[in-house]
Amino acid sequence: MGTEGNALSWLDDVARDRRAAGLRRELRPRGDADTVIDLASNDYLGLVRHPEVIDGTVEAVRRWGGGATGSRLVTGTTREHARLERELADFVGTESGLVFASGYAANLGAVTALSGPGSLIVSDAGAHASLVDACRLSRSRVVVAPHADVEFLRRTLAGRAEERALVLTDSVFSADGDLAPLVAMHRVCREYGAVLLVDEAHGLGVRGVGGRGLVHEVGLAGEPDIVVTATLSKSLASQGGVVLAPDSVRAHLIDAARTFIFDTGLAPAAVGAARAALAVLIREPERAAAVLARAGDLARISGADAPESAVVSVILGDPSAALAAADACRERGVHVGCFRPPSVPEGTSRLRLTARATIADDELAHIESVLAEVLSLDAAGTSA
Repeated sequence: MGTEGNALSWLDDVARDRRAAGLRRELRPRGDADTVIDLASNDYLGLVRHPEVIDGTVEAVRRWGGGATGSRLVTGTTREHARLERELADFVGTESGLVFASGYAANLGAVTALSGPGSLIVSDAGAHASLVDACRLSRSRVVVAPHADVEFLRRTLAGRAEERALVLTDSVFSADGDLAPLVAMHRVCREYGAVLLVDEAHGLGVRGVGGRGLVHEVGLAGEPDIVVTATLSKSLASQGGVVLAPDSVRAHLIDAARTFIFDTGLAPAAVGAARAALAVLIREPERAAAVLARAGDLARISGADAPESAVVSVILGDPSAALAAADACRERGVHVGCFRPPSVPEGTSRLRLTARATIADDELAHIESVLAEVLSLDAAGTSA
């Protein structure tokens, strides 16, 4: 059959263009006994293989089985789900919590249920893709605000015609690791009657007292006009998402959030793992400080700016150069993230190093040696 008969032949052209631009992606399965030092995952607290987390996972499977068996409103809610929601809400200082099958689903569900036709959404330009997609699905008027621009937010809210407004931001931005100006944003939101939704995916477990998140750190926990979302797949070493908010928000999401109503509930194994990880963090709050300390070490040895989170970005500019540098690091025993457009703006492709509380001193020494070699090769313009 000729290409004129293949309705998907255009994909070959797209793949060729992506490859030429250094933007082609591929899956690289890791082994169960991978000896490469991990600076790419979001296992910030080093709990993925913690014995208590593994035991919590296994116990949940033995008690509840391999799957949730249905949506949360039918058979997909176990006592473990209810306990996790209560424990997370108590930990971050909100009235209640509602667990979703993923962090992505939590953001989609919360944003679309709290907005809709006749509403305004103001979303930070650096917001996570899940918030961007939620805006697209919301049927609201959407304004994208310049990154961390509080005055733009004020002008937009002051000039709106809509009765309801929802403001979206990450607490810690995933690419640069910088912090949102939450106090100033909340002040403006309250002045103009808007709800502030904060994605704590990269803040939970890292910022705040004992890892309670940036919202808690700046004194806004439990405010009636703030909704917090988070993922269980980073500091809590599992998977899933949660919305942490006033009781009225939880009740509304149960009735209106499509990603809650129509999706299969989070698997019991993931719930058990998250509960166990949270218990470890509560018992060992020093893990949160250890993440930031190791992030400082990674910034120092890579020449990056001092970090405010677990994320350290080493900007190389060209996507092909960033990919080559990431491959060179992996060949030398260090796995780093490689962020290229559209994950980051054009011209800012980078190595993204994520700190982990359990990085040992000898691992740090090896990381320093590898980064020195690889970054010098990039600076010299030679192929790594």
